[in-house]
Order: sequence, then structure tokens, then C-alpha cells
Amino acid sequence: MSALRRLSPLAVGLALALPLSAAAGTFSVLTYNVAGLPEGLSGSHPATNHPQVSPLLNPYDLVGVQEDFAYHELLVADLTHPYQSIKDTNPGPWGEQLGFAFGDGLNSFSRLAFGDFTRVTWNECFGLVSNASDCLTPKGFSFQRHELAPGVFFDVYNWHADAGNDEEDRAARRSNTRQLYDFIAANSAGNAVLVFGDTNSRYTRDGDVLPEMLAAVGLTDVWVELERGGVLPTIGSSLSAGCAVDPSAGDCERVDKIMYRSSATLALEAIDHEVLAALFTDGAGEPLSDHDPVYALFRYTVVPEPGTAALLGAGLLVVAARRRPRA
Repeated sequence: MSALRRLSPLAVGLALALPLSAAAGTFSVLTYNVAGLPEGLSGSHPATNHPQVSPLLNPYDLVGVQEDFAYHELLVADLTHPYQSIKDTNPGPWGEQLGFAFGDGLNSFSRLAFGDFTRVTWNECFGLVSNASDCLTPKGFSFQRHELAPGVFFDVYNWHADAGNDEEDRAARRSNTRQLYDFIAANSAGNAVLVFGDTNSRYTRDGDVLPEMLAAVGLTDVWVELERGGVLPTIGSSLSAGCAVDPSAGDCERVDKIMYRSSATLALEAIDHEVLAALFTDGAGEPLSDHDPVYALFRYTVVPEPGTAALLGAGLLVVAARRRPRA
């Protein structure tokens, strides 16, 4: 790993040194499946762990969570982000019959103002009391729009795709992926885009279509770009050999991913990536969820219209940050 790409979490939280209307700066992103189903159903212990997770989210400018179902108030109790989505309480067809309203589990916490927050439910799911029970809640994706400068937008998508490995699961997941990128194509034309979340997909898995999505809407996967030199994994055995040594490494693929693209008015550059397995643990060193959070740092540059480059040039900021010691 390049030493220049391991940045202090505290420095990340303070890195947005210019107003958001400035010509350039940085912002940090974290995606995290918090395993917030009720105790006994969750893959973790959210009633105990969410209060520990909450303050750990504060150093990051833009946080997207998945499975924020039953313990939302515990998760947000110590947040300092001024912009937060309102928890979804849509029960979905099965939740209504069974008497619960967990919603889609997707929420955004941000230091960057956003609007147009929208939730979209998947057209297809598979599994009610088996196959990860994907149809029990109205899973899907969310959309929000940020304005970094007048008329300069980037759109953010947070998604949680169908889980499981049976062919019906894979078919539902392919449908989810295509539904999302069709929405991006229709609603984010001409805008920079960030896409993150629990994709439940792997590049190595036959039947998943992440490369199709990247090509369809021009996205770059941060892990592929920074950890694998831009080389997509091929279909075959899952990449897990390096996970015990370095969970961020190019030979350790996660289903939790961060992707992005620039636009004609906003250049985005991924300058850091890390799986924060060692930071999000309890006092005994145990993980606070059954997923590890994935972090990325982006540098943004507002692309001036012709004739304004000289005026904006003086406002460019070079952000320096300390190297983060590896855990």
C-alpha cells in the first residue's frame, strides 16, 4: 500500500477545510451494514453494539448504513452530523401482515447538505423465511443530491441487494443491480455519482453483474482502482487469501463496495481506501457488526467554465494529512 493513501481518521474528519462552494477540497465516505435486525435475528448484537458504533461514525463526512432496522435511535444517539435522513417505517407487504415496520434499513448521515432524498424498493426479491429472508423488509436503494457549488451536483446512491447464493437469489440480485443502474442512467445524467452499500455481489461470482453496472453508467470501483491497479477480478474462486493479513488488500474482496464517477463540472478522485475492521470493535476486540465498514476519501475539483479558471485558481486547496498507522 502507498503510504500516501493511509490517512488519520481524525484528519479525515477535519479535512473539509474549504466551504463547500470552494473550487476544491476533500470529503470522506463510509459504508457500513450495521446488522440492526432485532436481537436473535441479527448477525450481531445491535442493542449492545449500536451505542458503541454511533460515536465512531462522526469522523466521516458522509455515512451510508444498511440494516438500520430496529435500533435506529441507539445508532444516531451520539451522531454529530447535521444532515440525517429520516428512518423509513414502511412495513412492506409482509411486515404489515406480521405487525412490524422496520423499513428498508437504509440511512444517510452527512456533513454535506443534501436534498431530494428518495427511497426505491426493489422490483424483485427472493426468500421470506429462508434464503436470507430478503422479502421480509422493503429492501432497495436510496437517492440523494448534494450541491458542492452553484449548479454543481453529485448524486449519492446507497443500496442493499438481495442476499444468498441459490439461483433464485442471483436472479433477484441481477434484477436489483439492473434496476439501480437504470435509475442512475435516467436520473443522474450529467452528474457526478457515488454508489455504495452492501451489494451482496462479488466480481468472482458467476451470475453477479457488477462489471455490467460499471460499464452501463461509467462507474469506477475504489477498491479495484486503488488496491488492484484498476484490474477487475475474474470469475472463479472468491478472493479471501489476503483478508487475515490486510482486509483492505486487492486479494480480499468484500461485498460492501464504494463506486464513483466524475462529471463535466465536478472531478472526483479517490485518494484513499480502507476496510476499518480494527477500528469498529468492542472492548474485547470483537467486531460491532457482521460486516466491516469500508471507507474512502475523495478529492473533488469544481471544473470552471471557460474564462473563469484564473479567478478560481487561487482558491485551490492542497490537503495534507498524516499517515495512519496500520492496526
